[in-house]
Amino acid sequence: MIDLIKPYLGDTLGFLVSLGLVVFYHLYLRARLRGNPNYTIQAINHAARASWVEYVMANNSKDILAVQTLRNSTMAAIFLASTATLLIIGVLNLSQHGETFGSVLHSLNPEENIGEQLWVMKLLPLLIAFFWAFFCFSLAVRMYNHVGYLINSSNGGRFPITPTYVATILNRGGSYYSLGMRSYYMSVPLVFWLFGPGYMVLASIGLITVFYHVDRSPKVCSWGESNDEPGASCETEMQKTTELLPKQKESVVLQASKATA
Repeated sequence: MIDLIKPYLGDTLGFLVSLGLVVFYHLYLRARLRGNPNYTIQAINHAARASWVEYVMANNSKDILAVQTLRNSTMAAIFLASTATLLIIGVLNLSQHGETFGSVLHSLNPEENIGEQLWVMKLLPLLIAFFWAFFCFSLAVRMYNHVGYLINSSNGGRFPITPTYVATILNRGGSYYSLGMRSYYMSVPLVFWLFGPGYMVLASIGLITVFYHVDRSPKVCSWGESNDEPGASCETEMQKTTELLPKQKESVVLQASKATA
């Protein structure tokens, strides 16, 4: 039994460590959201979409704005869904050439001996990720199409079309779009897993670092400067600025006095 598990022990540990890192990061993100609902950029976009729907439905002259905005979102989701389809075909084609690519990967990592069974096991999560991305982007297109009809509907009829209902459908589409992009990002460690479990762990650490900077919403102060640290407040930045101004004035006066002397 041990002899059967031993060849896959390193890949199994690498996969579990990478999965644990990603799960831990999302649990951390969820904990921060409980303390600060506006901690992530996704939460800010959620509120912005709801505000946009309310503004468009309150102004009858903004129909063209709604159509153009939804068209751009739909085209982006269609493009990414088509890209996922091409990637699925590429992974299926790659699964039939395990021996060829296995020798190339073995030259890059001599300690890694990839058999046909292990090769298919590594490609399967990658295939699932791209399939998940395809379905998420397809559902996003579906939600955007629904919003295109709902946002220009009147409140008459058997079912009242309210801005809250339309915003819910639009945010659902935005959530599907974010999940699809998340699936694309998660495919990066899975690709590096083909080269070895160590590369997968390093790629997961790099991906979480990118997530940490991308997911956070920037703190924008009233005077137009942005603060990328969510824990800091604009009042603290204002105090720092006001404390630095007298020192800057003193340095300017000293330089002027030295110049005249």
